[in-house]
Amino acid sequence: MDRADIVDKAFRDKLASGALPPGNPARGPLADTEAVAIFRAQCLSRNLDRRSRRMQAAGQGYYTIGSSGHEGMAAVAAALRPDDMAFLHYRDGAFQTMRSAQVPGTTPAWDMLLSFTTSTDDPISGGRHKVLGSRALAIPPQTSTIASHLPKAVGAAYSIGLCRRHRPEHQVLADDGLVMCSFGDASSNHSTAQGAINTACWTSYQSIPLPLLFVCEDNGIGISTRTPRGWVAANFAVKPGLKYFHADGLDIFDTYRVAQKAADYARCRKKPAFLHLGLVRLYGHAGPDLQQTYLGKDIFERWEADDPLLHSARLLIDKGVLSPAEVLDIYQEAEDQCTRVAEEAVKRPRLQTAGQVMASLVPPARACATSNGPSQDARQKAFGPEFKHLATPQPMAKLLNWALTDLMLEHGEIVMMGEDVGAKGGVYGVTQKLIGRFGPDRVIDTLLDEQSILGLAIGMAHNGFVPMPEIQFLAYLHNAEDQLRGEAATLPFFSNGQFSNPMVLRIAGLGYQKGFGGHFHNDNSLAVLRDIPGIVIACPSRGDDAACMMRECVRLARQEQRVVVMVEPIALYPMRDLMAEKDGRWMATYPSPDRRIALGEVGVDGDGPLAIVTYGNGRYLSAQAAADLKTEGIGTRILDLRWLAPLPADAIIAALDGAEKVLIVDECRSTGSQSEALMALLHERTDLPHARLAAHDSFIATGPAYGATMPSRASVTKAARNLWGAA
Repeated sequence: MDRADIVDKAFRDKLASGALPPGNPARGPLADTEAVAIFRAQCLSRNLDRRSRRMQAAGQGYYTIGSSGHEGMAAVAAALRPDDMAFLHYRDGAFQTMRSAQVPGTTPAWDMLLSFTTSTDDPISGGRHKVLGSRALAIPPQTSTIASHLPKAVGAAYSIGLCRRHRPEHQVLADDGLVMCSFGDASSNHSTAQGAINTACWTSYQSIPLPLLFVCEDNGIGISTRTPRGWVAANFAVKPGLKYFHADGLDIFDTYRVAQKAADYARCRKKPAFLHLGLVRLYGHAGPDLQQTYLGKDIFERWEADDPLLHSARLLIDKGVLSPAEVLDIYQEAEDQCTRVAEEAVKRPRLQTAGQVMASLVPPARACATSNGPSQDARQKAFGPEFKHLATPQPMAKLLNWALTDLMLEHGEIVMMGEDVGAKGGVYGVTQKLIGRFGPDRVIDTLLDEQSILGLAIGMAHNGFVPMPEIQFLAYLHNAEDQLRGEAATLPFFSNGQFSNPMVLRIAGLGYQKGFGGHFHNDNSLAVLRDIPGIVIACPSRGDDAACMMRECVRLARQEQRVVVMVEPIALYPMRDLMAEKDGRWMATYPSPDRRIALGEVGVDGDGPLAIVTYGNGRYLSAQAAADLKTEGIGTRILDLRWLAPLPADAIIAALDGAEKVLIVDECRSTGSQSEALMALLHERTDLPHARLAAHDSFIATGPAYGATMPSRASVTKAARNLWGAA
C-alpha cells in the first residue's frame, strides 16, 4: 500500500478506537472556532496530498512535493494577517489552505488541484508548475525552493519601514505589516539561508526596522540526510538581533500561541523573529521518493504515529470542541471534496504550444503616473556646482552619474543599493555624491554579500520600489546568479504575470582594465546573463549612449516591470581619447533628460560596405580600426548592438542593408559569446560573407598581458582587412 493510504487508515482506526497520541492539553489564546477552522485546513491539505499522489499514479497529475506532516503551518497562518506577505516552503499547503479560509471568495481545493494537473485554468501559474501561491492571498509563488527566497523576504521586510519615509507609487504592503518566510531544517544550512539570516541580524543590530518572521519547519531530515538533534536551536537561538521562539508544530494550540507571540514581536518591534517548529515528515520527500529505501521502518512509523492530524483530533476532543464523529466528518468532507473537484480538474485544458508556455516570460505593463521631469530649480540644487558643466564633454562615468541624478529626482521610488555605492561613491565614482543628494535611505551601503544585495532589490520591488542594485564587478555576480535566474526572472513566468520584481541591475564589467585585478575584476563573459529567459541586457559604449540607455532601462523596469541588467564597461568609464592623447573624441556632452535610446535600437556609424558588428569596448576598438582601414581605402560602418538581450535581430538586419561583408567583433570569449548568436543570425537571414573576431577561451591576466586574450585595435584591423580581401 501507498504510505498515504496507510496513514489514512491509521487515522480512521485510531480515531475510532480512541488510541490517540499523548501530549499536553490545549492551552493558549486560540479560540474554539478558530481551532476548528485550522483543523479543517489541515484536513484539506492532507487530502489534497493524497489526491495528488493518486492523480500522479494514474497519469493525471505530475511531480509534486506534499505537505503531510507539516499541517501545523495552518496554525501559523491563523496567527498572521492575510495581507502579511508570505514566501512559502514547498511543504506549506496547510498554510495556504488556512489563509484561503481567511480570505472570502477563494477556492483552495479547486485552485490547488488545477495546479496539480497543470491546467491552464490554474489561477497562479497558468499550468506552468505545481506551485503554491496566490495573488489574493499575498503569497508569491515559489518553485521547489531550497532557501533562495530568504534574501528577498529580507528585502520585502526592509521595504515596509522605508515606505513610511518614501512612498512608492505602487506600494503593496501595509505600514504595520510583516513578511513571513518559511523553510526546512535542511534548507537552513544553505549558504543563501545563512546569508539572508545574517543580513537580517546585521540590519536589526543597527536598529533598522525589519518586521520579518523566519519559520523553520524542522522535521529532522533533508531528503535522506538526517539533521543532527538540536542543531537548529544551537545554530539560531543566540544570534545577535534575532529573537528565537520554539513551538511544538504537532500542537495547533501551542503553535498558534507561539506564532502569535513571534509575529507580535516582529510587527510591533520591527525586528526579525525566528520561529522554530518541531514537525514530522510523512511519506517520502516527494511523490516518487520511497523513504523505506534509506530509512528503517521503525523511524517513519514513529513519525506516522505522531501524525499531526491525530494530535489535533486529540486536542479538540479533549477540550470538548468536537466529538470523534465530528472530527471524522470534517476529515471525510475534505476527502469527498478533493475527490469530487479532482474529477473536474483533470478535464481542464493544459498548455500545448511554446507560445502559450512563454506568454508570461515578460510581465504586463502597468499604469504609472506621468512626470514632466524635475524642475530646473530642483536640478540646479541637486547638481550644485556641476550644473554649469552639463554642456561640457565628459567621460562615461560622469554622464552616468548625472543620468542617475536626474532619474532619482524624477522618480522617488528609485532606490540604489550595493557595496560602497554611498559614501565612497562606487569603486569608479559612478555613484559619487548621490548619497548627499538623496540620503542614505535611497543610496544604501550594504554589507558585502551579493545574494543579499539582489535579494534586497527583489524584495523591495515586491512593495512598489524600483531598485537599482549594483554588483561591483561582473565576476562577483556568480556568487548570487540564482537570485536572477531562480527568483527575479521566474516570478512573472510562474505567476502568469501576476507578480513581478522589476529592477535595473548595474554591473561594472568586461575587460581591458590596465594594471588592476586580473580575472576577478576583468570578466569578459556574459553567458551567465544571456541564457536567462525574459531579462533585458544593455551594454553602452559611450557616455551619451549610457545616459540615454539608463533612462530606457528605468522606463522598462518602472512601466513594463522588466528585470534589466546594464553591463557598464569598466575600461570605458574614464575614457576620454580615441586616436591620440587629449583628442577628447570619446567624451560627449550630457544629453537632455528627455532623450533615451529605445530597447532594440542599434547604433550605426558610417555607411561603408564593410560592416563591423560589435558592442562595448569592441565599438571603441572598431572606431580606431575604422580610421586605420580608411587609409587603405576600406570604407566601414560600425553597428553598436547596445542591447544584447533580447538580441535586436531585425534592427541588425536592417542596418546591414547595402553592406557587402560583415565582421563581428566580440570582446567576450568565443564559447558562449554574443558572436555565436550573431554568426547564426547572419547565416540564417543573409547571404553576406561574414567572419568573427572574439576573445580566446581564457581568463584574463594581470599585468602587461591584460589584453592579450582579447581583440585589439591591431587585430580588428587585421581581421577586417583579411575579410575584405578574401574572395
